[in-house]
Amino acid sequence: MADDAEKTEEPTDKKISDAREEGNVPKSQDAAGVVTLFVAIIALLMLFPYMSQHMILLFKYYFSLIGTPLDKLFMIDIAIVTIRETLLMVLPLALAVAVAGIAAALAQFGFLFTTKAIMPDFKKINPLSGIANLFSMKKAFEGVKITFKSFITLGVGFVYFFYFILELPTVAMFGLADQLGWLKDKMLIIAFVMLFIIFIFAIIDVIIVRKQYFDGLKMSKQEIKDEMKNMDGDPLIKSKIRQIQMQAARKRMMAEVPHADVVITNPTHYAVAIKYDEEKTRAPVVVAKGMDHIAQQIKKIARENNVTIVQNPPLARSLYNEVDLDKPIPESLFAAVAEVLAYVYKMNRK
Repeated sequence: MADDAEKTEEPTDKKISDAREEGNVPKSQDAAGVVTLFVAIIALLMLFPYMSQHMILLFKYYFSLIGTPLDKLFMIDIAIVTIRETLLMVLPLALAVAVAGIAAALAQFGFLFTTKAIMPDFKKINPLSGIANLFSMKKAFEGVKITFKSFITLGVGFVYFFYFILELPTVAMFGLADQLGWLKDKMLIIAFVMLFIIFIFAIIDVIIVRKQYFDGLKMSKQEIKDEMKNMDGDPLIKSKIRQIQMQAARKRMMAEVPHADVVITNPTHYAVAIKYDEEKTRAPVVVAKGMDHIAQQIKKIARENNVTIVQNPPLARSLYNEVDLDKPIPESLFAAVAEVLAYVYKMNRK
């Protein structure tokens, strides 16, 4: 019992599938962040001339307003121009980042659409369980992990940023276009340095997240047995179903005995009922057969319906062993069965 309670077995495919349906999938935020940041940098490089053009136009617009008296309508016009130019600069970059976020999610766990993850669960708003979850070891580990990664990443970025700040007195003497070019170069250096550090953390995070995910789905031996039972059906229920099916088949078989031409027996253990309709089949057909108790029932029904019973032990055993129910007899038994039928037809004057 102790072994059954321990979750030592790897999760089954059904367990993983059920978890996916509930929205429980291994998702690394760091991996998604790396992909998003990388795409953002590439998009920024490609869009920088376009964004620079709009930024320069915006600055020229501001410079053109020097000396103009301010009023309410004028302030509204400035706000509209500023918002329009900002959106024109930001929207392409935001769209690229959004697509990258979706692609990162699909790469980790594929396409998944489920509403179970957003269904309200009143157990989650229990303050006691919420407080317990807040101070759990998992939350503490996540907090330490985020703090460590943030400290390392921002620390390295700050070191590079500090050295770039020292260049500002010289950069202040540049023209606006050169200043933007310097800013672009320094932003790329800081971005790629931080991206490399985040990439290393992302690889580690993916490994940790997937291990925690599959460890959380591990099953006990009893759970695997119960799952297999649910998938294949309870053996007792399956046995009961087979019993009902056999009873129904036996009932149908017994219903054919009154229409048989002859019942061949051995005379106690075997009974085989044969029917021959030359308009429908080319050979006689076994419509019922059985051993012991079933054989006695077949003979009883045959007597009640005046069906001829012929004792022929070798033929009865051969028919029982070689011919399936509702199947014609093989050619090897034609002569023996024909002799029996001829005897029966002669008795019944057919």
